[in-house]
Amino acid sequence: MQLASYMDLHRALAADIRAEREAALDLLGGPAASVRAAVAELLEHRTFTHPLGVLPVMAHAAETGVPDPAVPLAVVSDLWWTAACYLDDLADGEAGSAAGSLDESEALLATVVGGTMLPLLVVQSPRIPAAVRAPLCAEVVRCWIDASEGQLRDLRADLAGATRQAVLAAYLGKSGAPFSMVTAMAARLAGRDDERVELWREFGNTFGILWQLFNDQQDILTGRNEDLANGTVTYLLACALESPAPGTADRVRALHPEARRSPEARAELTSLLLAPEVLRSYEEDIIGFRDGAHGLLDKLGGDAVHRALLHDLVDLASPMLLPPRQGAAAGAAPTGP
Repeated sequence: MQLASYMDLHRALAADIRAEREAALDLLGGPAASVRAAVAELLEHRTFTHPLGVLPVMAHAAETGVPDPAVPLAVVSDLWWTAACYLDDLADGEAGSAAGSLDESEALLATVVGGTMLPLLVVQSPRIPAAVRAPLCAEVVRCWIDASEGQLRDLRADLAGATRQAVLAAYLGKSGAPFSMVTAMAARLAGRDDERVELWREFGNTFGILWQLFNDQQDILTGRNEDLANGTVTYLLACALESPAPGTADRVRALHPEARRSPEARAELTSLLLAPEVLRSYEEDIIGFRDGAHGLLDKLGGDAVHRALLHDLVDLASPMLLPPRQGAAAGAAPTGP
């Protein structure tokens, strides 16, 4: 099988992942037909532009050369992210259009079952060796706790404590926890020792930070600006608050609350975020996280084909996409990774 990217692997395994997902839904049992139908609709309505459910498959294959045993973990990843994205929509007041024909109460019940109970059933199913079922269950529980902590930090963040390190702590929960869950799971499923499991967990955390930074940039590039409209304290905002340019931090603090309700304030604040000196700092940190992820993969070693796919995925997650604001001085734009 020729594999040039993680998308090739996803296409090759798509039918197996879908069959595994149907088998997972069947674990809910006959008496829970309504629950099964609601979870199935939630899953069908949520599609992902980037099918990162194959991350644990790649990690397992990097360890063993064989991807197929980790297909149930791809389902766990998809279940988790489906639930998390719906809860995020709910927090943003957009849940009404995010769950097909399900009303908000039905979708919330489906989210609880689909994102928590069903992943636990999957990792206790006969497809998973008995020796690792308990550790994998513990990973699911740990992930939800860490991710909830990160989300609460995000929801409660204010500009008074908006340093880059504070934002990273939230990102490690919001995105680091689910990715580190599945990479650590893959290593445990492969029978690796605790030290190696923790290296994979560290890789998942670092990749999660990169992916959150990628999403943050997309929010600006698409013009959605949901982060500013929701008052989210992003890493880029923290970089602007730490900018050495005179008056920048004070103006960011003044505009941030106004940006929740004013398109004009959002536009001015976006202009400050796209200042060349802010983007330089932002890009330097992206490069640092990217190099850290590559370094962890080099340290882990393993199957060359699937390790190359993981390196490629890291590069895809870590471009510098944001252009400097119009009218910025020539030569001030970031050079790109």
